[in-house]
Amino acid sequence: MTKLVNRKMTFNTKYRQLLEFVVEAIIRISGYSAVVFVGLIFLFLMQESLPTFGEIQARDLWSQRWYPIENYFGVLPLLSGSLIITLGAALIAIPFGLMTAIFIAEIAPLWLREILKPLVEILGGVPSVVLGFLGITVLAPLVREELYLPTGLTAFTGAILLAGMAIPTIVSVAEDALDAVPKAYRDAALALGATRWQTIWRDLASS
Repeated sequence: MTKLVNRKMTFNTKYRQLLEFVVEAIIRISGYSAVVFVGLIFLFLMQESLPTFGEIQARDLWSQRWYPIENYFGVLPLLSGSLIITLGAALIAIPFGLMTAIFIAEIAPLWLREILKPLVEILGGVPSVVLGFLGITVLAPLVREELYLPTGLTAFTGAILLAGMAIPTIVSVAEDALDAVPKAYRDAALALGATRWQTIWRDLASS
């Protein structure tokens, strides 16, 4: 009986080791395959783009004209537009995201926090394609009508959309950071006579 039990235990041990080896091999192959595929994509893009550098001079790439139909490929308008939209989105998303995180972590009652926190996480999972579609169909016409512009596809519209994509992430990260602050910090600040807002802004936010 003892020998039978020992054989069964040995078989189970070898089976687990074999299964672990197979799973580890699959994970390694998957990881290496991802790296190889990314490398192949990079090589393909390099191969397809190299002839362009022989036809277009480097100074033309840094011109202020972007009109591919007439072979003007200046990247300055693209870079400046991306920079303006990014800065505008940061000016909108960072203050709004931090204030929302502070409200959820420190001010909102428990029942409201249990509603807002999952809602923010759901908003963070909305595909950017959906937000872009809403921007073109809803936000852009609204901007055009309210600001009396010939088109609603402006940097302001792009900044609002990009901020909408970034706010859920900022709220989640900031709210988790506030939750990680030890409770002793709050108690110490209140014991020293600090108000609730002083505790939030000078103690918790700075931590």
